[in-house]
Amino acid sequence: MRILVPDDYQGAVAQLPFVQRMQGHQVQVIGALDEHLDVRVACLADADALVLIRERTRVDAALLQRLPRLKLISQTGRVGAHVDVAACTALGVAVAEGVGSPVAPAELTWALILSVSRRLTEYQHALQQGRWQALGDPGLGRVLHGRTLGIWSYGRIGQCVAGFGRAFGMQVLVWGGEASCAQAARDGFAIAGGREELFERSDVVSLHRRLTAQTRHDITAQDLARMRGDALLVNTSRAELIAPGALLAALDAGRPGYAALDVFEHEPVLDPHDPLLLHPRVLATPHLGYVERDSYALYFDAAFDNVLAFAAGTPRNLVNPEVLATTKRV
Repeated sequence: MRILVPDDYQGAVAQLPFVQRMQGHQVQVIGALDEHLDVRVACLADADALVLIRERTRVDAALLQRLPRLKLISQTGRVGAHVDVAACTALGVAVAEGVGSPVAPAELTWALILSVSRRLTEYQHALQQGRWQALGDPGLGRVLHGRTLGIWSYGRIGQCVAGFGRAFGMQVLVWGGEASCAQAARDGFAIAGGREELFERSDVVSLHRRLTAQTRHDITAQDLARMRGDALLVNTSRAELIAPGALLAALDAGRPGYAALDVFEHEPVLDPHDPLLLHPRVLATPHLGYVERDSYALYFDAAFDNVLAFAAGTPRNLVNPEVLATTKRV
């Protein structure tokens, strides 16, 4: 099979030790794809299989219709809204789902919380300019101990972050679905009476919701306005959870006081003048939640295992197993 791995921004995938396992198959890793459909088609037209790096590559019906050779999409981690699974099924393309770990995104979330709380980037920039312990806006940092950490959605990542909060002596307040709140209560965490209480009481609100049709743009300007002027909103989940423009307007209005972001509505963000990147109360990272060696090894081992199984005639971990009944692409 000819296997393409698109949108490897850093050239990191080619450094992974998968080559020996893929003998007999042709694997090509390519950099960032152009947004124009014709260019994307030209890059991907020869692929029998695509191995996707999380949600970087959008695969919709318009693209699939012009890739008649494509038989398999092997996803690193879980399949999300970036892949039109219904179109894949209709066109005879199998979609295999991988595995993931909550550790790396949870650790990055905590690194962002610590950095903003102690104003690390501001002090670093001042030190590089020859200013020792310079105290300007936003002033002194503060400890996390004794403060309230609000977590929206108590899934695997949310559970890790809650554990970090407990270890740092924070009061952890959870909100989410019924099952999410029930598990958090069993683990000994307080449950918010509603989203209003989560935003009003928390010194830090960390979002860990999945992006669905129901959660898209669900967090509104009214929600953000409930946060205090010294509170921090952390989003390492999906930017589309927040209504367009609501976060920037809220920051300009002073509630919340700070934001730490690892996700953006349109990625990659290549405009150095993006207002969120330039905002003095925003700490931004380029979607690094899963971007580290251990996660990459885990993701790609599973993704290539799925490719090998498909090539051997024993497909597994398909989210659309009904596609096997079609003979549109063989």
